[in-house]
Amino acid sequence: QVQLQESGPGLVKPSQTLSLTCTVSGGSITANKAYWSWIRQPPGKGLEWIGYIGYDGSTYYSPFFDDRTSISRDTSKNLLTLQLASVTPEDTAVYYCAGDTEGRITVTPARLSDYDSWGQGTQVTVSS
Repeated sequence: QVQLQESGPGLVKPSQTLSLTCTVSGGSITANKAYWSWIRQPPGKGLEWIGYIGYDGSTYYSPFFDDRTSISRDTSKNLLTLQLASVTPEDTAVYYCAGDTEGRITVTPARLSDYDSWGQGTQVTVSS
């Protein structure tokens, strides 16, 4: 059973870069046809898909985040990273990582269970 665990700073100042890590266990991030997404949920709002990194290292970002987002991976440690630059208080949210298998990529999640696996999420607050 694949398990994901997000980690990172709970508080980030405006204009800084948010960096989060997702540690994956019980499965390899390079498993064939696996895609790993970052999603967030601002307070009082629905899920927002940020982007993904694929088993082959390919990446794709939501146009809403494209110009300030980077998703990368460390295959030796089986972990994923998210960097979101120039944050504002509107970036305050619970951030999740999630996995799709068998070549399916969920880019409009209604709920976390739309993915095959997902983490518990980490709260990030952007405030001075």
